[in-house]
Amino acid sequence: MTQEKKYHKPVLLKESVDALNIQPDGVYVDVTFGGGGHSREILSRLGSEGRLVAFDQDEDALQNKIEDERFILIHQNFQYMRRFLRFHKFEKVDGILADLGVSSHQFDKAERGFSNRFEAKLDMRMDASRKLSAFEVLNEYDEKKLTFVLKMYGELRQAPAMAREIVHKRKENPLETTGQLREVLKRFLPSHRENKILAQFYQAIRIEVNQELEVLRSFLGQTSQMLRKGGRLSVISYHSLEDRLVKRYMRDGMFEGQPEKDVYGRVEVPFKRVGRFIIPDEKEIQNNSRARSAILRIAEKL
Repeated sequence: MTQEKKYHKPVLLKESVDALNIQPDGVYVDVTFGGGGHSREILSRLGSEGRLVAFDQDEDALQNKIEDERFILIHQNFQYMRRFLRFHKFEKVDGILADLGVSSHQFDKAERGFSNRFEAKLDMRMDASRKLSAFEVLNEYDEKKLTFVLKMYGELRQAPAMAREIVHKRKENPLETTGQLREVLKRFLPSHRENKILAQFYQAIRIEVNQELEVLRSFLGQTSQMLRKGGRLSVISYHSLEDRLVKRYMRDGMFEGQPEKDVYGRVEVPFKRVGRFIIPDEKEIQNNSRARSAILRIAEKL
């Protein structure tokens, strides 16, 4: 098994790279390098003059770096995409790919604290150098702020009661591990829905820790500036909060309000959507359970 397959199984690999409509001499960006699966596929389609720039904020991803003179790996969060592309003298690019969410490696590495399957410290940082972790969110946020996080990012009906219970229990002892957290939440976890509720809870805390939606908004806003006319944007998302932002930006070029119209009443938007969304087939879902919730959207710069 190759290193990148052990690290992360690429989701919708062929479909997301096909979406870029790769030109052999083009410049492409993979903003979520991870195990390098999507990057390797892109490089396999590039000629000697083509270039690929990849981003990943996770220190662990650096061990998967590809030795290829056409490739640059930048150890940064993709919210800084435009800054670093321009630093490397790329004013415009031909395609941008993003595979959002948590990598298989991050879920499977117990000490990262992303999964409720393991006993581990409450962490959930994609960039381990950041100060804010799940520990600070669960032990330092007041009840109102914690309720907001659980309701907004986890869409949990019992968010107020969960937040109240956490604030009460942490007065006795700080919440330090996934096991302690499960114990505090046990009355909210009926056996037939335990895993689903825990997944929603972990999603909420993870999004807050990594400021995922703010980062996504920042990234998407840069894509229309960095893509040249005819360039493609290929984005895989895994939950409705992400997908809503991607869909809205590809359609309207903004996240709120309505796009402006010209004097003839025509809407001025930066992208046109390419086809309908794509989801994995049953075979891929059987081979990779993480693919179950994936949805790929594609847009082309006007």
